[in-house]
Order: sequence, then C-alpha cells, then structure tokens
Amino acid sequence: MTDELRRQRKIDHIENYLKSYKKGNNLLSDVFIEHQSLPEIDFNEIDTSVEFLGKKIEFPLMINAMTGGSDICIDINTDLSNICYEFGFPMATGSEVIALKDEESLDSFEIVKNQSKGEFQVIGNMPANSSIEEMKKAEMILNADAMQLHLNPAQELIMSEGERNFIGYLQNIENLLKNFDKPIIVKEVGFGMSKDTIKKLLDIGVEYIDISGKGGTNFVEIEDMRNYESDFSSLYEWGIPTAKSIIDARKISNNFYLIASGGLSSGVELAKSIIIGADMTAMSGEILSFLLRGGYDYTKNFLDNLIYEFKVVMALLGVKNIEELKKVPYKVTGKLKELID
Repeated sequence: MTDELRRQRKIDHIENYLKSYKKGNNLLSDVFIEHQSLPEIDFNEIDTSVEFLGKKIEFPLMINAMTGGSDICIDINTDLSNICYEFGFPMATGSEVIALKDEESLDSFEIVKNQSKGEFQVIGNMPANSSIEEMKKAEMILNADAMQLHLNPAQELIMSEGERNFIGYLQNIENLLKNFDKPIIVKEVGFGMSKDTIKKLLDIGVEYIDISGKGGTNFVEIEDMRNYESDFSSLYEWGIPTAKSIIDARKISNNFYLIASGGLSSGVELAKSIIIGADMTAMSGEILSFLLRGGYDYTKNFLDNLIYEFKVVMALLGVKNIEELKKVPYKVTGKLKELID
C-alpha cells in the first residue's frame, strides 16, 4: 500500500464516519439504577478522580484512538490534545502504522506529544501483530505513557486491502507483554470482546483491556462505504453491545483494569458503565463529531456538561466517589437481559 493511499484512507474514515447511517445500540439503556431521594451528599464534595496507568486523574474519561496521518488530522489532534490539556484527560492516538512508513505523517502524531507538556497521559496505538521493534518506534514518536494494541478483524476483512491472516496474534501479544517496558492496553475497535477473548487475554497476562463494544463507530459500515463494489450492509449490526461486554468481562475476573468504550455519549452512560464493572471510560466518535460539526468551544461545552451530568448522577445515587459508584446495585432489563448468560 502506498503512503498516499494510507493518508487517503485516514481521510475516508473521518468523512465516512460523519456520513454513517446510525450508531448501534450499546444497551446501556437496559441498565436500571434506582434514584435516591435522601442522598445525604454535598454535591461540591463529590470526588470523580481515579487512578489510571499509575497516575491520579480527575475524571474517569480518556479520549480514545481516532486518527492521525493526514493534514486534516494535524488540526484534529491539535484540538484534541488541547482539550486533554485543559481537562487532564488521557489521550490515545489513531494507529501509528502510517507514521512508521510515511515521514510526512509524523507531524499529526508528534503534535500530541508536543501539546501534552507532560500534563496528560499519551497513549500510542499499533496493530496486535506488531513487532517489538515497531512498538518501540511508535512509543518513541509520542514519548507514550502506554501503548494500545488494537484488535480489528471485522474491519480488516471488510477492507479490500485489509489483513486476512490472524494466526499468531495472541502469541505475539504475549511476547510484547514480556519484552515491552511500557503498559499495554489491548482494545477492540467497536465490536466488543467476548468472554472467550477476555479469558485468553487474561491468561497471557494482559492487565488493561478496552472492550470497545458495539454501539458507536461502525467500521464495517465505514469500510463498506469506501468500496462501491461491495455490500456488507447485512453485517452492520455485527458485534457485542458495550453493556453486555462489560458485564461479561467482569464475570471472568475482577483482577484487571477494564476500560469501557463503544458509543458512550452522556454522563449517565459513563456512570452506568462504571456501575456494571468498568474502571475507566473512553470516547472517540462522539467527541470527533462535536469537534468537526461545532468546533473547539462547542466540544468543550459538551464535555463540561457531560462531567456535570456524571456528578448529578452520583449525587442522585448518594455516592461521593468512584469506589462507591462501583458498588451501586443495578438491574438488567430488556434486550440486555436476554443476552446475559
């Protein structure tokens, strides 16, 4: 694949995301939590801080992997990194593969490192079949605090130029865990993780998992829109909804750091994600949509409101910190109840 094609693919992803038909259902609406009329809480004393990658952050949200590799991505990553600087959110970049092969793409990634000034955590992103040498180069580009390894077989199989051989990925992840000296987060790209997948990852020593469930950015649809000779619309509903993937993951083990992503769009959904088992939440497409359609201040206002809404939910549940939020009882209803084992 040529460097020009890689850059164009990044642009296509952004444009097709904005044109994509609809988000799936992450099924967080099927999680019921009870209102408390006597919360005995001082709203101004609510503590939303969590520990992430060994550092305290003030709110349990990271801006998840989106983009990098083209001129438009420089502007996007500049705005995203400025947002992270203001809010203290960790930030993951899009896949760095293009930066390893195309020097013209480096600026769109290095801008994140330059903007961070050590004030927020920066997380790189590479495919799960990357070599240790590639991982080290990608980490150096960003001076990353951690690296994501993405699992995206559904996306690859829809891409005409995508990967077709997925043999050895698990063994490669295990090798990277043993030989790479920064934390590694294994993440999906929007199709959720099954119990079987999570168990395999935990068995080889993975400590950070981003389940990235169905309900947000749909890479089957986005890749399908790039190829006019294909029609994969029957697979647009493919995947495991975010809520099911979180609950299933926690049934496997409590001894790993679980990041919830996949169509999260409100403070209520962030709070529910933590209640049902997540340690941290992440957003990508929703923030990108606000940024591209409304600009920086519009996005900042959305995030200010989201944080306030999250704290309102905590107050109405009578909890004063995240550890108490994790202990809030909940009931599963509707379609989610049908899917939970």
